[in-house]
Amino acid sequence: MRRRDFLAAALACPAAAQTLPNGIRLPDVWPPRDAHMGSEPPPLPPYLAKPPAVIPIDGGRQLFVDDFLIAENGLRRTFHQPVPYEGNPVLKADRPWEFDEVAGQAMPFSDGVWFDPADGLFKMWYRSQPGTCYATSANGVDWEKPSLDVRPGTNVVHEGHRDSSAVWLDQFETDPKKRYKFLYSSGHMRPLHLHHSPDGIHWGEPAAKSVPWSDRTTFFYNPFRRVWVLSLRDHDWGPRQPDKPGYLGRMRRYREHADLTAAMEWRDSEAVPWVTADRLDAQRIDINARPQLYNLDAVAYESVMLGLFTIWRGQYFDSEKPNDVTVGFSRDGFHWHRPDRRPFLPVSRRFGDWNFANVQSAGGCCLVVGDRLYFYMSGRGGAKSVRRSGEMSTGLATLRRDGFVSMEAGAAGGTLTTRPVRFSGRHLFLNTDSLAGDLRVELLGEDGKPRAASVPLSVDNTLQRVAWQDAPDLAPFTGKPVRFRFHLRHARLYAFWVSADETGASKGFVAAGGPGFHGPADTVGSDLYRFCCTPRIW
Repeated sequence: MRRRDFLAAALACPAAAQTLPNGIRLPDVWPPRDAHMGSEPPPLPPYLAKPPAVIPIDGGRQLFVDDFLIAENGLRRTFHQPVPYEGNPVLKADRPWEFDEVAGQAMPFSDGVWFDPADGLFKMWYRSQPGTCYATSANGVDWEKPSLDVRPGTNVVHEGHRDSSAVWLDQFETDPKKRYKFLYSSGHMRPLHLHHSPDGIHWGEPAAKSVPWSDRTTFFYNPFRRVWVLSLRDHDWGPRQPDKPGYLGRMRRYREHADLTAAMEWRDSEAVPWVTADRLDAQRIDINARPQLYNLDAVAYESVMLGLFTIWRGQYFDSEKPNDVTVGFSRDGFHWHRPDRRPFLPVSRRFGDWNFANVQSAGGCCLVVGDRLYFYMSGRGGAKSVRRSGEMSTGLATLRRDGFVSMEAGAAGGTLTTRPVRFSGRHLFLNTDSLAGDLRVELLGEDGKPRAASVPLSVDNTLQRVAWQDAPDLAPFTGKPVRFRFHLRHARLYAFWVSADETGASKGFVAAGGPGFHGPADTVGSDLYRFCCTPRIW
């Protein structure tokens, strides 16, 4: 067989099936070619319709964002939203080069906000008038704009016209010259450009360019599968009539590859339809336009992929678009579960606020700062009676660590029993608020009978070790299928996990990092709080 024919045959063959760390077995053909694209909500992800018989739980804190872990549930599920920082915006235009003749611009249009453990700094890349600028912070709240040598005397790190961009701190990279990755669009239906950098400041020449593509395109890394994913903006106008069922408008295509440079070249069949908005995305009655999916940023957080979905809710004729950001979760990196469609990072309804219009997520999605998650977003102030963005700045909102969802019980109490799980650790930890009541845990054997019972807990702690009545730890049950049954009264349960040591290190991924973490995963547990010195701002 000729080499060309061999390569063509290899490309046509489906990829070998893969089993993820959480026990989900992917189909032979991946990514799927039959993604649901339409105004109706998609069906349940395959892993929810048919979960693994036994779920390995060694990879991170286990969240209750869906029913993947739950066999029997007598608790109430509550979705939580972050609290805006009262001092917003935390970054705004205040340098001459950040202004044009109309307004200032200092906002992440995805771009990126990361904590770099190499020098212990929060780092932000953001869009401004000259191109891309750079800021640093010791605490994630107070930001400085250093004087750099790319454009001497400024904090500009990349010059030239740009639209959307994404910056990624790659802590898996073995080549120090490629530690930072930067992908940007120079405009609609123009090539995407990929750059590498050792320090996030000096980017050099492009490492790769794509075919011409739509502007609001970003990328992320899926460490569960060790692939880079291009979140490709596309349009499907259907019959080009917004009131017709086939009309999707802005939507996403998916392109994955183990090598990001190689991912920049693709055939049409390799950029598969992925996800879109649907009728559960609320329509603003003052605009009366069907919502569309404007952008999707994602990151690995503990045991799941966290997705921030920017939803376009229409376009005023006399002011900027009122986009906002909602949240979703995935356990296989492709299929998303979006049970709470409320704005997670909302626009304001009050003209004059920094986020009156067009809120967008930051690349990296969130950071873990002590027992809080930090979410950065851009906001545009808009302008009176004209279709302009106005002042563009950066805000912050915080959420309890793991605090997307809690399982709750009131005075009557309630229980939740997991599906069969397997672990290699010895110490059960919880993120719980049971201070007003109590929480107890039973460990059930494969036959469903109780094998161990905990000491009751009345605490409010994001990292709480469980003590057992008749045993020091769970060593006798390591590697065996068991279930946990949680008994709650006047209590909330956010997450559980089994750690190999008494620090409670989860080995889960920590999104864009945070003070005290040495790499992309939680290997420090309670030691984190000795290093985390950021101010409590909530």
